[in-house]
Amino acid sequence: MGKKVFRSGNNSWKKEAALFLASQNISLFGSSVVGFTIIWYITLQTSSGKWMMLSTISSLLPQVLISLWAGVWADRYNRKYLIILSDGLIALSTLGLAIAFMAGYRSIELLLIVSVIRSVCTGIQTPAVGAVFPQIVPVEELTRVNGINQALNSLLLLLSPAVGGIILGLLDISWAFFIDVITAAIAIIILCFIKIEKVVRDKEVISVLAELRQGIKFALEHKLLRLIIIFYGISFFLITPAAFLTPVMIERSFGNEVWRLTANEMVWTVGSLIGGVFVSLRKEFKNKLRTIAISLMAFGITFGLLGVAKWFMMYLVIMGLAGFFLPIISTAETVLIQENVEDAMMGRVFSIIQIISAGVMPIAMLLFGPLADMVSIESILMVTGAMLAGLGILFSKFSRYNKTGKQLS
Repeated sequence: MGKKVFRSGNNSWKKEAALFLASQNISLFGSSVVGFTIIWYITLQTSSGKWMMLSTISSLLPQVLISLWAGVWADRYNRKYLIILSDGLIALSTLGLAIAFMAGYRSIELLLIVSVIRSVCTGIQTPAVGAVFPQIVPVEELTRVNGINQALNSLLLLLSPAVGGIILGLLDISWAFFIDVITAAIAIIILCFIKIEKVVRDKEVISVLAELRQGIKFALEHKLLRLIIIFYGISFFLITPAAFLTPVMIERSFGNEVWRLTANEMVWTVGSLIGGVFVSLRKEFKNKLRTIAISLMAFGITFGLLGVAKWFMMYLVIMGLAGFFLPIISTAETVLIQENVEDAMMGRVFSIIQIISAGVMPIAMLLFGPLADMVSIESILMVTGAMLAGLGILFSKFSRYNKTGKQLS
């Protein structure tokens, strides 16, 4: 249904995939640099928890709210043009912000308004990007291409904080805004050279709301998707303490030097980079459900070990090892969805996944944030780690039926 035909010996898809990976990762780099500089700028200017809370809400909530609708649009319209439109709006809003700051109008409220616009556009763009890969990449190459994408993401997320810090420290935040405008423009130009057709749909066009309900119904009634969504949501909830509370734990247990916090971020990203390279070299996971189960167990074990690490260097080694498993589980889940969902429904399914990934963690912090002031973060990591490992064991029960997971559909 709207699938692209890949003839034997035809390697033209490689050029399109390379261009698409380049465009999206160039765009990601600029967005990441701006994201870090906005957070740091607000922190330095206000030293306020209230403003940081508002910044977080402005960056996450809009994309959660728009995601379901964006999934319908990704299935209804040409995904290439949705991506270009989103990148274009992000570039225009950021350009306006740069001009305002250079003119001396340096308002935190303006930063938040632009963050909302950027978040909405990200919410529109993300389901479309996830749904494009099966259109331009053969099924048997999806794991390798997604692994390469994960490695590139990790590399850029390793570089962007350093670039953002240099700009903020030596130049001015306005230059970070201009970098995002330039990278968005480059991404759009590259996309113009890629042919991505609108998915042909057999069914008659219905209202957006009806398509929205149709997508939710499809995901919940599809046994494999329902399984992934449930375990995805639970795992993100349990991963939250390791993702957000470890900097506080480092400050409390090892010291408040900035280099320690920087090292914490870097070793996780390096681990993720190595994991992404591993996935791209492996090319395929024969039993993706078992791969997900093993990765969940590994997350649980490593996060639990973070809670018992007595020396900071030991902590860093464990954190880097944990990061290694992130692209493995992410790629396996993404490819499972891409293999088992028809093109005409792909955008809506990825929008649901985006809502979970962007929405569960802030909700989880409502529990784990206050809890961290009542009990040690180490104990929270040990408990959530044990629960994650148990979740992996439970998930492994589903991996023995079939190598692809298609029997669950």
